[in-house]
Amino acid sequence: MVIFMRAVITVVGKDRVGILANVSAICAENGVNIEDVTQSVMQDNFCMIMMADIPAMTTGFAEFAKELKNKGEEMNLVIHCMHEDIFDSMHRV
Repeated sequence: MVIFMRAVITVVGKDRVGILANVSAICAENGVNIEDVTQSVMQDNFCMIMMADIPAMTTGFAEFAKELKNKGEEMNLVIHCMHEDIFDSMHRV
């Protein structure tokens, strides 16, 4: 049985240059591999969801999530990172 350890990263805010580059750079710096990305711009609003592979992450999950959150605040965005297990549990009824 293959066990996946992934994170779900969401980004929402006013569209601007560099959003994907900044989030991707934080992932790369922390050994997090982006597996899938979906993004769209609705009028001036940017929305993105990333699935990221985290077994090779070089930092703690909470520290990584905090770094993304801080970057979001710096860029006037809402960036949230959740472990896939928590995400899955929230959506099971």
